[in-house]
Amino acid sequence: MNCYDALAPWYDSLTGDVPYPAIADFYEAEFAADGGEFRLLLDLCCGTGSMTWELAGRGYEMIAADRSVEMLMQAQAKQLPCRTPPLFLCQSAEELDLYGTVDAAVCCLDGFNYISLDALGEVFRRLHLFIRPGGLLVFDIRTPEFLRSLDGQVFVDEKEDVLCLWRADFDDKLGGLVYGMDLFTRRGRLWERSGEEHIEYAHEPEALKLLLEKSGFENVCLRQDGPQGGAGRLYIIAKRNSHG
Repeated sequence: MNCYDALAPWYDSLTGDVPYPAIADFYEAEFAADGGEFRLLLDLCCGTGSMTWELAGRGYEMIAADRSVEMLMQAQAKQLPCRTPPLFLCQSAEELDLYGTVDAAVCCLDGFNYISLDALGEVFRRLHLFIRPGGLLVFDIRTPEFLRSLDGQVFVDEKEDVLCLWRADFDDKLGGLVYGMDLFTRRGRLWERSGEEHIEYAHEPEALKLLLEKSGFENVCLRQDGPQGGAGRLYIIAKRNSHG
């Protein structure tokens, strides 16, 4: 089963409670506190592009990358009002390859939890390459404690034309939360069933901090006061060093 394949057309309707404007406000506050120029941004693991379009609507030039063709199709179809339409790229985070540098990179809604710690080393190396000297990386993760708290739980999301059922199991050997998802979508008088499997790795914040510093980032800050911080979401802000 593939991740974010069958789910893509229904992702936005099932995640209508995500506070994208508040998260964008958090990013802009970090940009303002830094004092640098932030015009061209990268939205990594952009999914259906809700954050991409939110930031584009605020006047930023946006490059957005995701490995899921299906999610990118949803993102491209939105065509929301903005000065400069985003550029969407079908690339995995580990294979990020831009034409030049960006002023900052963001990744929201625990996108980095979907990447193993070993692979994150390459992700951070590439981000260091494509973020301008002195630029920022701002992302969030679900904490290990939060992911472990979901072990054994079953969740149901239901809309008029779709029902999503998923069960979460924490795998200690894997070091992450594995959840199988069943989607039931209406097809006339019938319902069609499809399935996906997702894995979110439980990254220790201090391990990520060390990995970022090893990759050439500095001033790494861990914040729990961002949007959804009370729901186990930890924000990490790092500055790309001014040399190298």
